[in-house]
Amino acid sequence: MLSHVAGTVGAALLLAAAATTTAAAAPDPKPSTGVGSCTIVEICVGAGVGGSQGSGDGKSPPSGKGTGEPPVPGPCIVTRMDPQPPVGSSVWEGHDPGDGAIYTRICPLAIAGAGATGGLMGLPETFWSATPPAATIDPAQLAQQALDKMTLLGPDIASPAAAGKYVVGLPMWMWVNKSQTSYGPNTASASAGGVTVTATATVSKIVWKTGDGSAVTCNGPGTPYKAAYGKKESPTCGHTYTRTSASQADGNYTVTATSTWTVDWQVAGGGQTGQLSAIRQSQEQVAIGELQVVR
Repeated sequence: MLSHVAGTVGAALLLAAAATTTAAAAPDPKPSTGVGSCTIVEICVGAGVGGSQGSGDGKSPPSGKGTGEPPVPGPCIVTRMDPQPPVGSSVWEGHDPGDGAIYTRICPLAIAGAGATGGLMGLPETFWSATPPAATIDPAQLAQQALDKMTLLGPDIASPAAAGKYVVGLPMWMWVNKSQTSYGPNTASASAGGVTVTATATVSKIVWKTGDGSAVTCNGPGTPYKAAYGKKESPTCGHTYTRTSASQADGNYTVTATSTWTVDWQVAGGGQTGQLSAIRQSQEQVAIGELQVVR
């Protein structure tokens, strides 16, 4: 979206980040950070508002990026300064007007794995070039855009369940239901300037905090329990309580399952690769009682 800086995305352009000094002002047209007279020039801004999508089931507090419209602005924007700086300005680096031109490059602020910055643009770089330079395409930034398109939720906890019957001393099996949005794989792509990046997100581990001070790390979804297993421990993900939940608020332990999504990305055609991560969380209330012995 080509627009004037003033009022386009509010604070997204960091005050006079895209300003240049004209001939009527000081003789050096390098960008100003707030000192001296400035004239606003046109730049291209990819505006958007970041957001986070929750689970919709009340289990998953939002964490990191969710889904919706891609909120990360596009790649770096390069514009030719208009008007060009006056003769003798230091930004010509000894070149004469007409021998190339002066350009301004401005890039979005984005932190890999931390989501979008809502359209915030960094400070501009002013430089001379003999030929019009191409905009810089950052594959990692496109990977972040692809991640922002995905709906990634917290673990869909199957066990323990709030309605379950659990007692001290007997193994509790813990597992989650697998879906594209709660476990993966979840895939999305983003493109700019002829470059396409495809990202695939999959849960790589789930850390269970069982509410009694213990934590269990499971590198898979867990194994569903069957009556035929009897009192065996889960072969993949489980916990055994040593005391009841009677002393806890509402008589329940709060079980928290935190999933780590590993997001692998690659430039189409076998180019650059990389990895991002995202964290999601879900909770369940579980009552643990005493084992009743019938005499």
